[in-house]
Amino acid sequence: FSPDGHLFQVEYALEAVRKGTTTVGVRGKDCVILAVEKRATPKLQDPRTIRKILMVDGDIALAFAGLNADARVLVNKTRIECQSYRLNVEDAPTVDYVARYIARTQQ
Repeated sequence: FSPDGHLFQVEYALEAVRKGTTTVGVRGKDCVILAVEKRATPKLQDPRTIRKILMVDGDIALAFAGLNADARVLVNKTRIECQSYRLNVEDAPTVDYVARYIARTQQ
């Protein structure tokens, strides 16, 4: 709490949401399409370094709308979980398993 009663953590979270981009996923009969809004990049930043759609496993992709640093941590944890799943089960993780893992981690 600040002296005037504000919760800085909540204010920072709201600011991160405002800085986020729009992300859309569309599921078809036998395909999925992910789209992310591309914003203007600062002059000193290489536009090729901004990636909002990342591969988590061989056939599983993830799109995020928030801050890159927050998503990078989550994606790295998810990639490690997918590798662990492959070692233990000797099969590729399902999309349902990965989605449940991400939901559990974020909650």
